[in-house]
Amino acid sequence: MNKKERCQLIQTILDQLFPSPEIPLQHQDTYTLLIAVLLSAQCTDQRVNLITPILFARARAPEKMIQLSIEEIKQIIQPCGLGNAKAKAIWNLSRILVEKYAGKVPDSFEALEDLPGVGHKTASVVMSQAFKQPAFPVDTHIHRCAKRWGLSKGSSVEQTERDLKRLFPKESWNKLHLQIIYFARNYCPARGHDSSTCPICSQMRQL
Repeated sequence: MNKKERCQLIQTILDQLFPSPEIPLQHQDTYTLLIAVLLSAQCTDQRVNLITPILFARARAPEKMIQLSIEEIKQIIQPCGLGNAKAKAIWNLSRILVEKYAGKVPDSFEALEDLPGVGHKTASVVMSQAFKQPAFPVDTHIHRCAKRWGLSKGSSVEQTERDLKRLFPKESWNKLHLQIIYFARNYCPARGHDSSTCPICSQMRQL
């Protein structure tokens, strides 16, 4: 079985298990999605989902966010880790959105990646899930699975992203990245993984 057939098998299994994956981060609009994704760096989605309702009750729009001090934001988001850096990034990017984009989140990779605290992965999530533009955000779950499934050598997340984009149809990227995340959490964890019972790894072993 070549890589193309391997990818088709993977997509078939993922479509059966997770036909309509939802974004795991709770949000109400593009701005709150951006903030939630930023907070999720080195933090679980579950913890972010506990903190964002508290933060958004105070400030659900950039105009409101910059009325808070960086210290106030930090106190709220501290459980998500990296409180200093994330609080500064949230306040500063909110100020830029107000001053430069009339309070709206820009819909281009370049503009998003220019915002404080917004890297390529965060920009990719916003572009794919908010603006429905083809993107393939690669997190640790996707990076791990791509290597286990023989789709990438896993030398870096950047290389994994390039490999996956080359292997899978562009129209599948936005859905596929969510499917792999859910699959990794439920069937293909970093620790205690049993490849013989994993619905995809068990198939890959037989090829």
